[in-house]
Amino acid sequence: MNDLRKRTWAEVHLDRLESNYHALRDKAPGCKFVGLVKANAYGHGAVPVARRLETLGADYLAVACLDEAVELREAGVSAPVLILGHTSPEYTRELLEHQITQTVYDPSMARAFSDRAVSAGTKLRCHLKVDTGMSRLGVLCDEAGLEEGIDRLTEMARLPGLDCEGIFMHFADADSSPEYTRMQIKRFRSVLGRLEEREIHFSLRHCCAGAAALNYPEAHLDMIRPGIPLYGCHPDPSTEDKIHLAPVMELKTRIVSLRTLPKGACVSYGRTYTLERDSRVAVVPVGYADGLHRGLSNRMDMLVRGRKAKQIGRICMDMCMLDVTDVPEAQTGDVVTVFGDGAPLQALADTIGTITYELMCSVSPRVPRIYLD
Repeated sequence: MNDLRKRTWAEVHLDRLESNYHALRDKAPGCKFVGLVKANAYGHGAVPVARRLETLGADYLAVACLDEAVELREAGVSAPVLILGHTSPEYTRELLEHQITQTVYDPSMARAFSDRAVSAGTKLRCHLKVDTGMSRLGVLCDEAGLEEGIDRLTEMARLPGLDCEGIFMHFADADSSPEYTRMQIKRFRSVLGRLEEREIHFSLRHCCAGAAALNYPEAHLDMIRPGIPLYGCHPDPSTEDKIHLAPVMELKTRIVSLRTLPKGACVSYGRTYTLERDSRVAVVPVGYADGLHRGLSNRMDMLVRGRKAKQIGRICMDMCMLDVTDVPEAQTGDVVTVFGDGAPLQALADTIGTITYELMCSVSPRVPRIYLD
């Protein structure tokens, strides 16, 4: 037995990642491509995924924070890396040393970065962030504050220590609100036009994450940055007929105990499940410490020998139970698919009212990733 497969593991199919990458690039011909590898590449493993995306020709990689960016550099990844989130200006030296591009979203922050870069005798490459309706990070550029926003962006773009390579925004609801999304597109185009009037130009203008990249081709501009589609999940049902995606991660475990228990037996903590018949009950060593959401207790199936087996009783920290009565050939040691081929992650997300992103990112570090090609 492969030691990494002795308990619970995640299989990461890099060939499927490659297929999704090409399918997404085909949707935006002529555009540059950002590979999202933040949050440990959505749980898939930042370094192996980044290396594959770099080999495939991704123009940029994007992370959430400085530590994630430095991890890639220390692993030998040389592609441009954009930090989408906050970095304190006190870390300007580290950004410069590792040639990392920083998001800048506030004039005082921009001045602090610029001053430190000038002191170092160089410029910090950055992308300016615009808020057109997400109400998170960015210079606010709504109807009431457009003039003030343009003035702030102008000030930031002209600072001597900043190399403002790009400008971008985030959509708030590109998967379900066309009217609001088109309003954000209009605002962003207005911002770009006003800045161009002031002779301020950017080589990389971008706003499309997964849903927008598939639903709003008119907003592709210079670069797209699809996240969840890269890993094989659709950002919303409306995109399912627009692109074929293959799930990159499969979470697997194996049966470690198999017993026949009588009708009326209670299963797991809290006695939330009582057997309605004499049943063959399997124990599998996967639980909420591995990233299997406790809210799925008694509400999901896993695949045993290609057939569905109901998860029963509360999901424990390190294990849970399955009713395999209807899989009579099941044996101790059998591989069980928690999610993956035949057991879609979207169904689990829908069951507990969350999104596939959360469940991917929840797969814990103690679960080894096995990379397949």
